[in-house]
Amino acid sequence: MKKKITRLAVCALLFALCSSVQAQQPTKIPRIGFLTAVSVSSFAGRTEAFRQGLRELGYVEGKNIVIEYRYGDGKTDRLNQLADELVHNKVDVIVTGGAPATISAKDATRTIPIVMASDADPVGSGIVTSLARPGGNITGFSTLATEIGGKRLELLKEIVPRLSHMAVFGTSTYPGNAQALNEMEVAAGAFGVKLQYRDILDPKEIDAAFREASKARVGAVLVLASSVLLSQRTRITDLVLKNRSPAIYPNGEYVEDGGLMSYGPNIVDLFRRAATYVDKILKGAKPGDLPVEQPTKFELVINLKTARQIGLTIPANLLLRADKVIK
Repeated sequence: MKKKITRLAVCALLFALCSSVQAQQPTKIPRIGFLTAVSVSSFAGRTEAFRQGLRELGYVEGKNIVIEYRYGDGKTDRLNQLADELVHNKVDVIVTGGAPATISAKDATRTIPIVMASDADPVGSGIVTSLARPGGNITGFSTLATEIGGKRLELLKEIVPRLSHMAVFGTSTYPGNAQALNEMEVAAGAFGVKLQYRDILDPKEIDAAFREASKARVGAVLVLASSVLLSQRTRITDLVLKNRSPAIYPNGEYVEDGGLMSYGPNIVDLFRRAATYVDKILKGAKPGDLPVEQPTKFELVINLKTARQIGLTIPANLLLRADKVIK
């Protein structure tokens, strides 16, 4: 009987020791890769929005989640190397900001889940098979919206009724640029406005684009979505202000930095919402089974201070329709 009791005691002790060792095993902390073509400063608002979204879901950076950041600083040719680094580091999920980053991440891995925080045309770019059933290892948010170009031109016509000649700045290599430009040309024909398109592939070309627009005496400027232009948005808004030109931009970040007006999806909020996709994937969901979401709400942001600086009066009814007015 004593031997039996001794054996039971030893077994209980061994079980307790094993349980203690297991309890002390460190829990694997998820590693998130964050990849974008622009600079740290240009992307600060979007990066913080993503962190906020994670915090709302109980993830605290450095405590129960790790984020590895990779910024291209406006040089898209660096993205392949940066994406390879994240794959080499065996991150659990890669979050991408912009189509160029998504394409590089897709080329780097077919197994690590990828969450697009904002991609202009993921189907047209071949990133996903369809929005409803993306398939593969990619899902997230698309910023593509039909007729948005026409709406932006309509807003410019409201503040510049006699507008007849307008400069359009974009980047031909940016996914979705061709479709956006086509929409603009259709809308311009309906409104009787001539477009002067300037393809900006490198920040060095920005000054020349403005000189051409100034010589052509354009009545307004429209900026399309572009990683190159986003990374230089403060410089662009300063040049537009210097030329005293009315302008409309793809999102409110330009207006926060001194731009006159923007109309489009709330990109910063999409980055916050991207955290929900990361959470689902970390809990076992397959990205190919999660539908790509399209924007449902579009924001009109107006900077009255800028309007006063260029001597422009914003119609009262337009101010009433604005989601945000910067005074």
